[in-house]
Amino acid sequence: MQPLNGAVCERCWASIRRGTSLNEHPRGRHAVDWACAVDLYEGRLRDIIHALKYERRRSIAKPLGGLMRESGTAMLATADLAVPVPLHPRRERARGFNQADDLARQLGLPVAPLLRRVRYTVSQIELPADERHHNVRDAFVVANGPANRLRQGYGAQEAGRHIPAVVVLVDDVSTTGATLDACARVLKAAGVKEVRALTAARVVTGRR
Repeated sequence: MQPLNGAVCERCWASIRRGTSLNEHPRGRHAVDWACAVDLYEGRLRDIIHALKYERRRSIAKPLGGLMRESGTAMLATADLAVPVPLHPRRERARGFNQADDLARQLGLPVAPLLRRVRYTVSQIELPADERHHNVRDAFVVANGPANRLRQGYGAQEAGRHIPAVVVLVDDVSTTGATLDACARVLKAAGVKEVRALTAARVVTGRR
């Protein structure tokens, strides 16, 4: 599998030259600074992710997370924390686990549940692309306990001054990137300096 790595447009999945902010891309403004996926959400990889999520084969998280770690080596090397994209409590109770959390624990970074999902939403993959940003609007907040630690400062310190953390959002699949973008905006509003995103797979809409 060839990792889909670097800065990308969440709407068209076009590569953007490294060193260029996503906010400079003509398609719009984005809160995720760097995105990487193991491969496209199709074929065998799609079957693997489906087995993890819907057949509850949690043992898959270890090898799949290993592929994510390999694909995201450069991204992870300079990051402070892995932050799993949270499920709504109702969905997590029904499934019994959060696959993003299982995957995040395979990446070799401290895992911090900085986010909480406060609004139940339908699955992004069920919606047309133009409705996905609205679907996750105001769906995430910084979790209470981690919020205090975030204000105190995660990550490196310099001369007694806390440096804003560089975090990697982790999820199994990104469709348009709307969920990751919503999470990244909440984290940046709380003071995180840079937000990256690492997923097992990426859906590319409108591919020919």
